[in-house]
Amino acid sequence: MLEFLERLLLWLNTAEGKKIFRYSMVSVISTGVSFTVLFLVYGVGRLWTEVPSTVFANVVATFPSYWLNRSWAWGKSGRSHLVKEVIPFWALAALGITFSIVGASVARHLGINHSHLVRTVLVLFANLASFGIFWVAKLALFNRLFQSRQLRDDPAQGY
Repeated sequence: MLEFLERLLLWLNTAEGKKIFRYSMVSVISTGVSFTVLFLVYGVGRLWTEVPSTVFANVVATFPSYWLNRSWAWGKSGRSHLVKEVIPFWALAALGITFSIVGASVARHLGINHSHLVRTVLVLFANLASFGIFWVAKLALFNRLFQSRQLRDDPAQGY
């Protein structure tokens, strides 16, 4: 176990390890934003039902996710490229949100005869499960989208 931890720490100090760690932290942050918004609009405010609340929460969370992924995880600055960055990011976000709609619908169905507290827990869990499925796929895609030219052209980086 100690050897594994040592290798992990060494890997985390590589360019790829730092990028994956940052991407993971962006996911944690955006999940926190989504959870907070979903909890507030559905659980506390009861503004909408499960599906519209889930869509709203995930759209809100997508804005900081894009900015943090682009600037912090992949080190990009300046104007975003609409075709190479913005559209693919939002297309994949829309796919995740669409899948979260399925999760919210299932949560609604499962919680129909339960208290609002139970329905809130179900919809939060469904949202987490929905986006968990996309995490690895998004990592692979965003890694390719947001690689800086310097890292791609540097053979020492292994890209």
